Amino acid sequence: MPLALLALAIGAFGIGTTEFVIMGLLPEVAAEFGVSIPTAGYLASGYAVGVLLGAPVLAVLGTRISRKRMLMLLMGLFVLGNLVSALAPAFGVMLAGRVIASLAHGAFFGIGSIVAAGLVAPHRKAAAISLMFTGLTLANVVGVPLGTLLGQQAGWRLTFVAVAGLGVLGLAGVAALVPRDIPAPAPVPSPAPDGPVPARGPRPRTGRIRDELAAFRNVQVLLAMGMTVLGFGGVFAAITYIAPMMTEAAGYADTSVTWLLVLFGVGMVAGNLVGGRFADRALLPMLCIALVALAGTLAAFTVTAHDKAAAAVTLTLIGAFGFATVPPLQKRVLDQTANAPTLASAMNIGAFNLGNALATWLGGLVLGAGFGPTSPNIAGAGLALGALALAVTSALLERRGPRGATAAPRTGIRAAAGAAAPDGAAEPAPAYAGTGPSADGPPSGGRGR
Repeated sequence: MPLALLALAIGAFGIGTTEFVIMGLLPEVAAEFGVSIPTAGYLASGYAVGVLLGAPVLAVLGTRISRKRMLMLLMGLFVLGNLVSALAPAFGVMLAGRVIASLAHGAFFGIGSIVAAGLVAPHRKAAAISLMFTGLTLANVVGVPLGTLLGQQAGWRLTFVAVAGLGVLGLAGVAALVPRDIPAPAPVPSPAPDGPVPARGPRPRTGRIRDELAAFRNVQVLLAMGMTVLGFGGVFAAITYIAPMMTEAAGYADTSVTWLLVLFGVGMVAGNLVGGRFADRALLPMLCIALVALAGTLAAFTVTAHDKAAAAVTLTLIGAFGFATVPPLQKRVLDQTANAPTLASAMNIGAFNLGNALATWLGGLVLGAGFGPTSPNIAGAGLALGALALAVTSALLERRGPRGATAAPRTGIRAAAGAAAPDGAAEPAPAYAGTGPSADGPPSGGRGR
């Protein structure tokens, strides 16, 4: 795999650390600024809102400049936000710093996914995306516990200075290792099942906003985003309320929750790597298997949460099955928006946060109704089953794609492509038509490996 993926993973590690480390530092921050814990919680919810707002706005900006430069600007914004948080003289200033840092989140992972997929052969796209997301998963295993410990022992401000340092390291890595001209990920060899592929003629190297918006007319893109919201929402339905669940049902001490979350992070790392590997072979089957396993594990957690050992094992499996869906879902969006992937890719990252918000609301709803500390797991299982239903619908629509075979010649691009190949199959090289250079033509310098 190219070294550029390491730079993306470092940036992802820093972003993952700053997103979640605040949860362990809320008491220290609240005490220094003289606010309540619920008020300090706005530092977490404000970050989530910033991700949702920043993803589309900065992704649109990213269609106008090179992806390498955009990644560098995003890491610079991330560093600035964390430094503002570290030096904040008042709570409102720190909240502003959190929002500034969060603006880079969705666009970095969205554009970074495109870059990662463009650096490798078509049959290794999901694996490359999973390597970038490994930085995010490792943040939950290493970055968040160490950042929490540093903040509790030496002051929470030093934690955010350290995270800003990670951002500087990521920025330097992108500048040194990511190539200036990044080939776009190879498109899928067949049109989307909901209609003919529009003709693709010569176009500028950067995307056009109307092309980016047109991607949302593809029903497969909307289905993939729906799977993201519901599938990862199922994970967060359990994880958001893991502290009361483990202390009240399993009988763990409060101090054990941090290490239980480390186990969850270990599962995330494993699931991310396995999901990336097998999604390149059979994307939709891999996705369906992961969602079935996730729904079953969440349902089982209502029982296993009452035993310490079983709860620890189940928590690890939730992380594994939940994050096994991330590389295939991100690749699915890229495959369906090959001509203009930037906005859709970034919005799919924002969909993870939307799923988080939905799961938090549903979990709180069932808890408030008095169904017990393990009841959010049932809500999570229901969300995962909803994602599975969307995955099955996507597969059925894809099977109804013979009309795509007759539409393909109209593009003047994929004369040799034929009907839709199954997800994960090796993608045939497209037969490019026309003369002269084109952003949709074959890369002149070859694809980086």
